[in-house]
Amino acid sequence: MRASVALLCLILLSGCVGGGRERPPETVGEVDLARYQGTWYELARLPMFFQRDCLRSEAHYQLQANGKVAVTNRCETEDGQWQEAKGEAVPQQAGRTDRLWVRFDNWFGRLFPDLTKGHYWVLYLDEGYSTALVGSPDRKYLWLLARDAEVDQATRARLLSEAERRGYDTSELIWRQ
Repeated sequence: MRASVALLCLILLSGCVGGGRERPPETVGEVDLARYQGTWYELARLPMFFQRDCLRSEAHYQLQANGKVAVTNRCETEDGQWQEAKGEAVPQQAGRTDRLWVRFDNWFGRLFPDLTKGHYWVLYLDEGYSTALVGSPDRKYLWLLARDAEVDQATRARLLSEAERRGYDTSELIWRQ
């Protein structure tokens, strides 16, 4: 158990070392969190350990009175079971709503709260708040999101173009099944 925790800590810390060579991706500047709340369906994502068994994922956001955003992520696995993770998002800087920290409520997060917060940068958001790109500044994580579980080819192409324009490699994307 100790070896597993130590290995996970090293992996998390390795993301902090050696960065800074590449300029961070452009974000949208301002997100109206009241309009952003609600359900978003994952259209595609870059591979990541925490979603390795997910075929279909969705996120539910609810703005709280204290300005934090309650987060519930759900994913359906190959055997038809739904997994759920709850957490919260807060701005990384006061008044800057396009760059958030997200922390999920689990045993590791309770033990090491400062190590378990993840970047949630809103990179692109259409005017109607119906499609979005969310990623991390190191470009290791990327999600293509929409209010509907399916979008047309033009919308898909626009999201891919926006991701590539911000320096993300879209060749490894895992698409919703």
